[in-house]
Amino acid sequence: MDDTILVQDRGGPIATVVLNRPEKLNALTRPMWKRLGEAFLELSADDGLRCIVIRGAGTKAFAPGNDISEFATERSNVEQAREYGADMRRTIEAIGGCRHPVVAQIHGICVGGGLEIAGLADIRICGESSRFGVPINRLGLVMAYSEIASLIALAGEATALELLLEGRVFDAAEAKDKGLVTRVVPDDQVEAEARATAQRIAEGAPLVARWHKKFARRLRDSAPLTGAEYNEGFACFGTEDFQIGYQAFLAKRKPEFKGK
Repeated sequence: MDDTILVQDRGGPIATVVLNRPEKLNALTRPMWKRLGEAFLELSADDGLRCIVIRGAGTKAFAPGNDISEFATERSNVEQAREYGADMRRTIEAIGGCRHPVVAQIHGICVGGGLEIAGLADIRICGESSRFGVPINRLGLVMAYSEIASLIALAGEATALELLLEGRVFDAAEAKDKGLVTRVVPDDQVEAEARATAQRIAEGAPLVARWHKKFARRLRDSAPLTGAEYNEGFACFGTEDFQIGYQAFLAKRKPEFKGK
């Protein structure tokens, strides 16, 4: 099943992860969830990487959620659902905990589990005709704690409950208004805009990007910051990239960061 999750451009500064099931609009299966989590753990450990783009194959859909036809064999009772949910939780944690910036390139449909995955990205770019929602109330399904937590972190409790209680599917403009996407562009410009965004990220100092992600995640926790955590905010001044960055600024040249 590895061909349903592709990792492209591995070895360069920008890797692309593709949900590769276009004949099913990239509907997610349990093996896809498992492999997606494994892929993100592998990519997160790669110090040479600076950004990850995640997308669905083709231009009709990012993903419409989980493949319902699989439920009869993989999710037909509480025990199966618990095991399936554990795979989903591990993947959600792997994407959410990824050290590198993640850009979601969203074409077309992005609902249910597809929206959960896209929502874990740091920047989400979609086309004007994209559609969003979480219509699982029509299936009698509950969004588990790990899944709803990431949705609340993205859009807030009120919006998360609106999506879950109504089960309504809505357009890109409303998704932007709700904070579910960062940027809406014409459909034929989604890929170019996502790549340009990833390139801008890759040209920045990679250690700084990782620190910013770490700090933002930590600030979701209401626990007081420790002295060591406050001090980490100044660790960048001891890096080679800081020397490269400020000297390049003064010399009016483009910095070439080394990630050190």
